[in-house]
Amino acid sequence: MADAQRIDDRSVAVIGFGEAGRILAAGLQASGRFDVCAYDILVHEPAARGPMLSAAVERHVTMAESHREAIRGARIVVSAVTAASSTDVAREAAAALVGGQIFADINSVSPGTKRANAKLIEGAGGHYVDVAVMAPIPPYGLKVPILLGGAKAADLAALLTPAGMNFDVVADDIGTASAIKMCRSVMIKGMEALVVECLLGARHYGVEDRVLASLEETFPQMKWDERADYLVSRVVVHGRRRAAEMREVAVTIREAGLEPFMSGATARCQDRISDIVDAGAGSRAMKGDFSWRTFADALAARLPH
Repeated sequence: MADAQRIDDRSVAVIGFGEAGRILAAGLQASGRFDVCAYDILVHEPAARGPMLSAAVERHVTMAESHREAIRGARIVVSAVTAASSTDVAREAAAALVGGQIFADINSVSPGTKRANAKLIEGAGGHYVDVAVMAPIPPYGLKVPILLGGAKAADLAALLTPAGMNFDVVADDIGTASAIKMCRSVMIKGMEALVVECLLGARHYGVEDRVLASLEETFPQMKWDERADYLVSRVVVHGRRRAAEMREVAVTIREAGLEPFMSGATARCQDRISDIVDAGAGSRAMKGDFSWRTFADALAARLPH
């Protein structure tokens, strides 16, 4: 545990200043209820430092130079990093926390990983809250639906709800909130992968209109022609991050004693599409309104015939 220090109820630390971290930090700062300090390991990378500092200034957020500096004095510490980094951040935070600080882990990791992270935080005298973000953050901002679990979940909700956040306290334990999110992701991310494989194959054979018409007849509530662009775009734009989440989903399913056949396949699909995008395919599809057909054609042009 760190040396004794005064905790400021207005102070929030956001660890991870990527898309989610920036939106949450900006929203909490703009609420007028909190002073937000952020830290991201990329602030030490020369190519990333300038843009990151500019993004912090634009959002009136203070950028720290270390985990310890960001966390010092904060009532709430929000961990918003990658799944692979979540335990490293919990360990770094545990070295700097003092009693009474709340560590809100919003990362998409398995219940077992959340429980392991909780041991690190609570062993240092902090309060760990399992946070499960149940929808993409960008359209919602602070209003994104969030599930909470843990002994201090209600306390976290009481502190942040007045700023405009949208919480549902679902459990007193660590792991239940994340289990809900991760099991849901089997379906949501799996559906994205199925649509990618279905429609790219159909486009190759020139039968996409008939396939979409058949899907519309079977599941009319889905509005397939419209929904297809959205579902494929989620993979094209966010595939790498979604693949990482699906690997954690696979861990979640294994923790339940099951074999994650579908979760593993979904992760591979998301990663494969990301590889294709990184190689240059799909840039035209992402200009203006996304078109899955344009993406499929760009992909087909790169495949050997």
